Amino acid sequence: MLELDSLQAKSWIAARLSIDPANLHVESLGGGVSNHVLLVRAPGLRCVFKQSLERLRVEQEWLCRRDRIFRESQIMRELAGLLPTGSVPAILMEDQENFLFAMEAAPQEAEPWKSPLLKGEIRLDHAARAGTLLGTWILQSELHPRWQSDFGDQTVFHELRVDPYYRSTAARHPALARHFASLIEESSERRVSLVHGDFSPKNLLVTDQSMMTIDWEVVHWGDPSFDAAFLTNHLLLKAFHRPASRRDYAAASSTFWSALLETTGPHYSWLEPAAMRHLGCLLLARVDGKSPAEYLAEPVRNHVRTAATQLILAPPSSAAEAFERAFS
Repeated sequence: MLELDSLQAKSWIAARLSIDPANLHVESLGGGVSNHVLLVRAPGLRCVFKQSLERLRVEQEWLCRRDRIFRESQIMRELAGLLPTGSVPAILMEDQENFLFAMEAAPQEAEPWKSPLLKGEIRLDHAARAGTLLGTWILQSELHPRWQSDFGDQTVFHELRVDPYYRSTAARHPALARHFASLIEESSERRVSLVHGDFSPKNLLVTDQSMMTIDWEVVHWGDPSFDAAFLTNHLLLKAFHRPASRRDYAAASSTFWSALLETTGPHYSWLEPAAMRHLGCLLLARVDGKSPAEYLAEPVRNHVRTAATQLILAPPSSAAEAFERAFS
Protein backbone atom coordinates (compact mmCIF):
# COMPACT_ATOMS: atom_id res chain seq x y z
CA MET A 1 0.00 0.00 0.00
CA LEU A 2 1.21 3.49 -0.84
CA GLU A 3 2.09 5.85 2.02
CA LEU A 4 2.05 9.54 1.20
CA ASP A 5 5.29 10.13 3.09
CA SER A 6 7.16 7.66 0.85
CA LEU A 7 9.54 8.46 -2.00
CA GLN A 8 7.03 6.97 -4.45
CA ALA A 9 4.26 9.39 -3.52
CA LYS A 10 5.12 12.10 -6.05
CA SER A 11 5.22 9.74 -9.03
CA TRP A 12 2.00 8.05 -7.87
CA ILE A 13 0.20 11.41 -7.58
CA ALA A 14 1.49 12.51 -10.98
CA ALA A 15 0.15 9.32 -12.56
CA ARG A 16 -3.26 9.69 -10.85
CA LEU A 17 -3.54 13.29 -12.02
CA SER A 18 -2.04 12.62 -15.48
CA ILE A 19 0.59 15.30 -14.90
CA ASP A 20 4.27 15.26 -15.84
CA PRO A 21 6.18 14.77 -12.55
CA ALA A 22 8.56 17.52 -13.64
CA ASN A 23 5.66 19.99 -13.44
CA LEU A 24 4.45 18.77 -10.07
CA HIS A 25 5.43 20.32 -6.72
CA VAL A 26 4.61 18.32 -3.57
CA GLU A 27 4.95 19.78 -0.08
CA SER A 28 4.20 18.04 3.20
CA LEU A 29 1.77 19.87 5.47
CA GLY A 30 2.42 17.44 8.30
CA GLY A 31 -1.11 16.27 8.96
CA GLY A 32 -0.97 16.60 12.73
CA VAL A 33 -0.81 13.36 14.68
CA SER A 34 -3.32 11.36 12.66
CA ASN A 35 -2.72 11.86 8.92
CA HIS A 36 -0.30 12.40 6.07
CA VAL A 37 -1.24 15.63 4.27
CA LEU A 38 0.41 16.94 1.10
CA LEU A 39 -0.08 20.20 -0.75
CA VAL A 40 0.12 19.45 -4.47
CA ARG A 41 0.73 22.20 -7.04
CA ALA A 42 1.04 22.16 -10.82
CA PRO A 43 0.16 24.66 -13.55
CA GLY A 44 -3.55 25.38 -13.09
CA LEU A 45 -3.83 23.08 -10.08
CA ARG A 46 -3.61 23.51 -6.32
CA CYS A 47 -5.01 20.71 -4.16
CA VAL A 48 -4.42 18.68 -1.01
CA PHE A 49 -3.98 14.91 -0.63
CA LYS A 50 -4.87 13.44 2.76
CA GLN A 51 -4.26 9.92 4.05
CA SER A 52 -5.26 8.53 7.45
CA LEU A 53 -2.80 6.80 9.79
CA GLU A 54 -3.57 3.74 11.86
CA ARG A 55 -0.96 4.51 14.55
CA LEU A 56 -0.99 8.16 15.52
CA ARG A 57 2.18 10.18 16.01
CA VAL A 58 2.18 10.55 19.79
CA GLU A 59 4.41 9.23 22.55
CA GLN A 60 1.81 6.85 23.95
CA GLU A 61 0.30 4.13 21.74
CA TRP A 62 -2.82 5.48 20.04
CA LEU A 63 -4.54 3.43 17.31
CA CYS A 64 -7.55 4.25 15.15
CA ARG A 65 -9.27 2.65 12.15
CA ARG A 66 -8.07 4.06 8.82
CA ASP A 67 -11.41 3.98 7.00
CA ARG A 68 -12.49 7.02 9.02
CA ILE A 69 -11.09 9.01 6.08
CA PHE A 70 -14.13 8.14 3.95
CA ARG A 71 -16.68 9.29 6.52
CA GLU A 72 -14.79 12.57 6.34
CA SER A 73 -15.04 12.83 2.56
CA GLN A 74 -18.73 11.86 2.63
CA ILE A 75 -19.78 14.58 5.06
CA MET A 76 -17.68 17.19 3.25
CA ARG A 77 -19.56 16.39 0.03
CA GLU A 78 -22.90 16.67 1.78
CA LEU A 79 -22.13 19.90 3.63
CA ALA A 80 -20.71 21.64 0.56
CA GLY A 81 -24.20 22.61 -0.60
CA LEU A 82 -25.54 23.47 2.86
CA LEU A 83 -22.88 25.81 4.25
CA PRO A 84 -21.70 29.12 2.73
CA THR A 85 -19.51 28.67 -0.34
CA GLY A 86 -15.94 27.81 0.63
CA SER A 87 -16.82 26.64 4.15
CA VAL A 88 -15.64 23.10 3.37
CA PRO A 89 -13.16 21.97 0.68
CA ALA A 90 -14.56 20.27 -2.43
CA ILE A 91 -13.62 16.59 -2.80
CA LEU A 92 -11.72 15.88 -6.03
CA MET A 93 -11.00 12.13 -5.85
CA GLU A 94 -10.83 9.14 -3.49
CA ASP A 95 -8.67 6.02 -3.30
CA GLN A 96 -10.26 3.30 -1.18
CA GLU A 97 -7.26 0.97 -1.31
CA ASN A 98 -4.83 3.56 0.06
CA PHE A 99 -7.18 5.28 2.52
CA LEU A 100 -6.80 8.73 0.99
CA PHE A 101 -8.63 11.44 -0.88
CA ALA A 102 -7.79 14.68 -2.65
CA MET A 103 -9.59 17.96 -2.05
CA GLU A 104 -9.34 21.56 -3.12
CA ALA A 105 -6.82 23.64 -1.21
CA ALA A 106 -7.80 26.61 0.89
CA PRO A 107 -7.13 30.06 -0.60
CA GLN A 108 -3.41 30.74 -0.73
CA GLU A 109 -3.69 33.56 1.79
CA ALA A 110 -5.61 31.43 4.31
CA GLU A 111 -4.04 30.43 7.61
CA PRO A 112 -5.21 28.36 10.58
CA TRP A 113 -7.10 30.59 13.00
CA LYS A 114 -4.78 29.14 15.65
CA SER A 115 -1.83 31.14 14.25
CA PRO A 116 -3.11 34.67 14.91
CA LEU A 117 -4.76 33.57 18.15
CA LEU A 118 -1.45 32.34 19.52
CA LYS A 119 0.07 35.74 18.75
CA GLY A 120 -2.73 37.55 20.55
CA GLU A 121 -4.28 38.77 17.30
CA ILE A 122 -7.95 38.27 18.11
CA ARG A 123 -10.64 39.17 15.59
CA LEU A 124 -14.20 38.94 16.81
CA ASP A 125 -15.55 38.43 13.30
CA HIS A 126 -13.65 35.15 13.14
CA ALA A 127 -15.25 34.06 16.41
CA ALA A 128 -18.69 35.02 15.14
CA ARG A 129 -18.16 33.11 11.90
CA ALA A 130 -17.14 30.00 13.85
CA GLY A 131 -20.31 30.19 15.95
CA THR A 132 -22.50 30.65 12.90
CA LEU A 133 -20.93 27.69 11.07
CA LEU A 134 -21.35 25.36 14.04
CA GLY A 135 -24.92 26.50 14.57
CA THR A 136 -25.73 25.99 10.90
CA TRP A 137 -24.82 22.30 10.75
CA ILE A 138 -26.53 21.69 14.09
CA LEU A 139 -29.74 23.09 12.59
CA GLN A 140 -29.20 21.31 9.27
CA SER A 141 -29.09 18.04 11.20
CA GLU A 142 -32.81 18.39 11.87
CA LEU A 143 -33.39 18.38 8.10
CA HIS A 144 -31.12 15.40 7.39
CA PRO A 145 -32.24 12.48 9.58
CA ARG A 146 -30.25 10.08 7.38
CA TRP A 147 -27.08 11.46 9.00
CA GLN A 148 -28.11 9.69 12.21
CA SER A 149 -27.63 6.30 10.52
CA ASP A 150 -24.74 7.30 8.24
CA PHE A 151 -22.66 8.78 11.08
CA GLY A 152 -24.19 7.09 14.12
CA ASP A 153 -21.16 4.86 14.75
CA GLN A 154 -19.08 6.63 17.43
CA THR A 155 -16.12 4.23 17.33
CA VAL A 156 -13.71 6.77 15.88
CA PHE A 157 -14.93 9.46 18.26
CA HIS A 158 -14.10 7.17 21.19
CA GLU A 159 -10.73 6.20 19.69
CA LEU A 160 -9.67 9.78 18.94
CA ARG A 161 -11.45 11.79 21.63
CA VAL A 162 -13.11 9.95 24.50
CA ASP A 163 -10.27 7.51 25.20
CA PRO A 164 -7.23 9.83 24.77
CA TYR A 165 -8.88 12.93 26.23
CA TYR A 166 -11.28 11.68 28.90
CA ARG A 167 -10.39 8.15 29.94
CA SER A 168 -6.64 8.74 29.74
CA THR A 169 -6.90 11.91 31.82
CA ALA A 170 -9.21 10.28 34.35
CA ALA A 171 -6.64 7.51 34.85
CA ARG A 172 -4.10 10.14 35.88
CA HIS A 173 -6.59 11.86 38.21
CA PRO A 174 -8.45 9.06 40.03
CA ALA A 175 -10.09 11.54 42.40
CA LEU A 176 -11.89 13.01 39.39
CA ALA A 177 -12.59 9.72 37.61
CA ARG A 178 -16.26 9.57 38.54
CA HIS A 179 -16.83 13.03 37.07
CA PHE A 180 -15.28 11.93 33.77
CA ALA A 181 -17.30 8.70 33.78
CA SER A 182 -20.53 10.60 34.44
CA LEU A 183 -19.79 13.05 31.63
CA ILE A 184 -19.00 10.27 29.15
CA GLU A 185 -22.29 8.52 29.93
CA GLU A 186 -24.32 11.73 29.84
CA SER A 187 -22.81 12.87 26.56
CA SER A 188 -23.14 9.48 24.87
CA GLU A 189 -26.89 9.56 25.50
CA ARG A 190 -27.28 13.03 23.96
CA ARG A 191 -27.42 12.11 20.26
CA VAL A 192 -29.15 15.00 18.56
CA SER A 193 -27.03 16.32 15.67
CA LEU A 194 -23.92 16.14 13.55
CA VAL A 195 -20.71 16.67 15.52
CA HIS A 196 -17.38 17.68 13.94
CA GLY A 197 -15.34 16.22 16.80
CA ASP A 198 -12.24 18.40 16.28
CA PHE A 199 -13.73 21.88 16.13
CA SER A 200 -10.48 23.65 16.88
CA PRO A 201 -8.88 26.90 15.63
CA LYS A 202 -6.22 24.81 13.86
CA ASN A 203 -9.00 23.35 11.70
CA LEU A 204 -10.57 26.70 10.82
CA LEU A 205 -8.65 28.28 7.94
CA VAL A 206 -9.31 32.01 7.81
CA THR A 207 -8.91 34.90 5.42
CA ASP A 208 -10.22 38.43 5.78
CA GLN A 209 -13.57 37.33 4.38
CA SER A 210 -13.89 33.57 4.83
CA MET A 211 -13.51 30.56 7.09
CA MET A 212 -12.98 27.00 5.84
CA THR A 213 -13.62 24.04 8.16
CA ILE A 214 -11.28 21.08 7.63
CA ASP A 215 -10.39 17.75 9.34
CA TRP A 216 -13.78 16.06 9.62
CA GLU A 217 -12.33 12.64 10.44
CA VAL A 218 -14.01 12.45 13.86
CA VAL A 219 -17.45 13.36 12.47
CA HIS A 220 -20.38 11.53 14.07
CA TRP A 221 -23.97 11.88 15.17
CA GLY A 222 -23.97 12.81 18.83
CA ASP A 223 -23.66 15.63 21.34
CA PRO A 224 -23.11 19.07 19.73
CA SER A 225 -22.13 20.59 23.06
CA PHE A 226 -18.81 18.75 22.64
CA ASP A 227 -17.92 20.87 19.58
CA ALA A 228 -18.91 24.08 21.34
CA ALA A 229 -16.86 23.15 24.41
CA PHE A 230 -13.88 22.08 22.27
CA LEU A 231 -13.68 25.52 20.63
CA THR A 232 -14.25 27.36 23.91
CA ASN A 233 -11.50 25.30 25.53
CA HIS A 234 -8.97 26.38 22.90
CA LEU A 235 -9.77 30.04 23.54
CA LEU A 236 -9.42 29.45 27.28
CA LEU A 237 -6.08 27.65 26.84
CA LYS A 238 -4.72 30.59 24.86
CA ALA A 239 -5.83 32.94 27.61
CA PHE A 240 -3.63 30.94 29.99
CA HIS A 241 -0.81 31.11 27.43
CA ARG A 242 -1.14 34.91 27.02
CA PRO A 243 -2.73 36.15 30.25
CA ALA A 244 -2.29 39.81 29.30
CA SER A 245 -4.83 39.21 26.51
CA ARG A 246 -7.24 37.07 28.49
CA ARG A 247 -10.05 39.63 28.26
CA ASP A 248 -9.73 39.60 24.49
CA TYR A 249 -9.94 35.81 24.40
CA ALA A 250 -12.97 36.02 26.72
CA ALA A 251 -14.55 38.50 24.30
CA ALA A 252 -13.91 36.08 21.43
CA SER A 253 -15.58 33.32 23.43
CA SER A 254 -18.61 35.51 24.16
CA THR A 255 -18.87 36.46 20.49
CA PHE A 256 -18.65 32.80 19.45
CA TRP A 257 -21.40 31.85 21.87
CA SER A 258 -23.64 34.75 20.86
CA ALA A 259 -23.41 33.76 17.20
CA LEU A 260 -23.94 30.08 17.97
CA LEU A 261 -27.01 30.61 20.15
CA GLU A 262 -28.47 33.20 17.78
CA THR A 263 -28.15 30.69 14.94
CA THR A 264 -29.57 27.70 16.81
CA GLY A 265 -32.35 29.61 18.59
CA PRO A 266 -34.20 29.00 21.87
CA HIS A 267 -34.66 25.27 21.20
CA TYR A 268 -30.95 24.87 22.00
CA SER A 269 -30.85 26.91 25.20
CA TRP A 270 -29.43 23.80 26.92
CA LEU A 271 -26.32 23.89 24.73
CA GLU A 272 -24.14 26.24 26.78
CA PRO A 273 -24.61 24.65 30.24
CA ALA A 274 -24.11 21.22 28.62
CA ALA A 275 -20.87 22.42 27.02
CA MET A 276 -19.65 23.72 30.36
CA ARG A 277 -19.86 20.15 31.71
CA HIS A 278 -17.27 19.25 29.07
CA LEU A 279 -15.08 22.31 29.48
CA GLY A 280 -13.20 21.48 32.68
CA CYS A 281 -12.53 17.91 31.51
CA LEU A 282 -11.24 19.12 28.14
CA LEU A 283 -9.08 21.74 29.83
CA LEU A 284 -7.43 19.14 32.05
CA ALA A 285 -7.05 16.77 29.09
CA ARG A 286 -4.89 19.28 27.25
CA VAL A 287 -2.26 19.08 29.98
CA ASP A 288 -2.61 15.47 31.19
CA GLY A 289 -4.25 13.56 28.33
CA LYS A 290 -2.59 11.93 25.33
CA SER A 291 -2.55 15.16 23.30
CA PRO A 292 -1.24 17.99 25.53
CA ALA A 293 -1.22 21.54 24.17
CA GLU A 294 2.34 22.03 22.97
CA TYR A 295 2.53 25.77 23.66
CA LEU A 296 1.88 25.67 27.42
CA ALA A 297 4.96 25.97 29.65
CA GLU A 298 5.07 23.75 32.73
CA PRO A 299 4.30 26.51 35.28
CA VAL A 300 1.25 27.42 33.19
CA ARG A 301 0.18 23.78 33.08
CA ASN A 302 -0.05 23.80 36.87
CA HIS A 303 -2.37 26.81 36.74
CA VAL A 304 -4.48 25.03 34.12
CA ARG A 305 -4.73 21.92 36.31
CA THR A 306 -5.98 23.97 39.23
CA ALA A 307 -8.57 25.84 37.18
CA ALA A 308 -9.69 22.70 35.36
CA THR A 309 -10.22 20.82 38.62
CA GLN A 310 -12.40 23.63 39.96
CA LEU A 311 -14.48 23.68 36.78
CA ILE A 312 -14.93 19.91 36.88
CA LEU A 313 -16.04 19.89 40.52
CA ALA A 314 -18.42 22.82 40.04
CA PRO A 315 -19.25 23.33 36.33
CA PRO A 316 -20.03 26.93 35.38
CA SER A 317 -23.33 27.79 33.75
CA SER A 318 -21.77 29.84 30.95
CA ALA A 319 -18.51 30.41 29.11
CA ALA A 320 -18.30 33.92 30.55
CA GLU A 321 -18.45 32.48 34.05
CA ALA A 322 -15.80 29.92 33.15
CA PHE A 323 -13.34 32.59 32.00
CA GLU A 324 -14.03 34.68 35.10
CA ARG A 325 -13.46 31.78 37.49
CA ALA A 326 -10.40 30.45 35.68
CA PHE A 327 -8.50 33.65 36.44
CA SER A 328 -10.01 34.65 39.78
